[in-house]
Amino acid sequence: MLQFPLWKKIVIWGVCLFGVLLAVPNMQYTKVEQYNDANAVLEQLPEGADVSAELRAQSEQWPSYMPSALVNLGLDLRGGAHLLAAVQLEEVYAARMDGMWPEVRNVLRDQRATVGTIRRQDSADDQLRVRISQPENIAAAVAAVRTLAQPVVSLTGVGTFDIEVSGEGADVVVQLSEAEKIATDQRTMEQTLEIVRRRVDEAGTREPTIQRQGNDRVLIQVPGIGSAEELKELIGTTAKLTFHTVVNRTGDQSTRVQSRQLLLPATDEPGVFYVLEKTPVITGEMLVDAQASFDQNNQPAVSFRLNPAGGRIFGEYTANNIGTAFAIVLDDEVMSAPVIRSHIPGGSGIITGRFGVEETAKLSIQLRAGALPAKVTYLEERTIGPELGQDSIDAGRIACIIAFGAVLIFMGLSYGLFGIFANIALVINVGLIFGLLSAIGATLTLPGIAGIVLTIGMAVDANVLVFERIREELKSAKGPARAIELGYERAFSAIIDANITTLIAAIILFVMGSGPVRGFSITLGLGIITSVFTAIWVTRLMISIYIGRVRPKTIEV
Repeated sequence: MLQFPLWKKIVIWGVCLFGVLLAVPNMQYTKVEQYNDANAVLEQLPEGADVSAELRAQSEQWPSYMPSALVNLGLDLRGGAHLLAAVQLEEVYAARMDGMWPEVRNVLRDQRATVGTIRRQDSADDQLRVRISQPENIAAAVAAVRTLAQPVVSLTGVGTFDIEVSGEGADVVVQLSEAEKIATDQRTMEQTLEIVRRRVDEAGTREPTIQRQGNDRVLIQVPGIGSAEELKELIGTTAKLTFHTVVNRTGDQSTRVQSRQLLLPATDEPGVFYVLEKTPVITGEMLVDAQASFDQNNQPAVSFRLNPAGGRIFGEYTANNIGTAFAIVLDDEVMSAPVIRSHIPGGSGIITGRFGVEETAKLSIQLRAGALPAKVTYLEERTIGPELGQDSIDAGRIACIIAFGAVLIFMGLSYGLFGIFANIALVINVGLIFGLLSAIGATLTLPGIAGIVLTIGMAVDANVLVFERIREELKSAKGPARAIELGYERAFSAIIDANITTLIAAIILFVMGSGPVRGFSITLGLGIITSVFTAIWVTRLMISIYIGRVRPKTIEV
């Protein structure tokens, strides 16, 4: 048990050295963070671009051959912004029904000889109501529209269809089934989470927490951002881009419009309003790219590109509507309404308006990430100042130092030289924890610091078990080497059992918990793994080296 082959010694010391090296950047946190940020900026600059002296200095203030991964600090340590948003799921139902109108219209037109003329009627947001001129054939109209129903794609909606079609007098009424509403809610929330995450990630923020709460709420926490208002601007509004046919241009906000028309203001022309067809020709779902750029007058703008299907529709529309105005609408405001002068193939264009350079950058991020499927309203917003985070860091640091010092003193006084070996292993253990946290890009929160403090106390448990067992073996008049071998051998099962049960608890906390609870479980779980490694392998290797070189006749534990 005390004989280690050379390869095993190399592996053990190599793992310790590598883990400590990964942890070293955290000792120069600000300097390494500036180094990483500067290099990220330099990577995005084109070749030959001018680089400021300050940026160049920051990119050289940490050796490139050293690891530079850092433990990310959570909201409670770094400060940042906290938002709780509610998603307006009902808007998705209305958009879904509006999108079905062309399909319903085409199906009923094919049955014109039976149902007569058709006309869409005003209805609730989650319904589509179509009136036919021959109500005696309402059953045939309902049957025709029912062919549009599709199976619900969800585990809870197996065997059901997405729409329910009924007849009320001369009206065909189409609405989403309950199973489809549940599936739609799930898809909407997943899409909202993904789009918010994309927008936040594209802005370069570190380790945001974005998760669903309840049926229609989203929790957003971003460390290191200035304020809740800044986070709201980053997430933006829905960034819903659509293209509509222009019916009329007016300067009267009270202009009456038909039920299938919209009256929207112009962004860059105060007092001007456009009457548009409500159903868009092209939607933002067909957008594949958007970039900040400049127009022909060298003014900030946003260029966009459509997918092949959108490009085909865009090309056909411009070819068939030369001389008419075509409105580009973003979040219910007309950004521009150019007149189509010629056929525009290729599916690309540019959005102009009263933009600044920063506004075009934010808008392009929002468009690239995609439109939020529904409007979000903010129920709760908090800005956590960095001074509060610093207080938490200071408190955590003091707790770690006290716990660390107390354990070192206890082990040294209780077990003498063997206690010093355990203390060296404990120092390596803490380094390995921070090295692993840096390597996986984990976020350290205040509960995470509590997990580290707990790990420091638990880390010497294995050594205590071994050392006490060695004491018992020494009382049986066994030699030092044999007593140490038996001590490790007979304490091994107890060490493994105790740590596996704690590791299971950490895994359950990680799977079932969220936010700070997960932070605690990660540091606790990693601490258990590193503690077992240092207690069983590192401490035993140091004792093996000591016994092999000194060869004591007796030992004091």
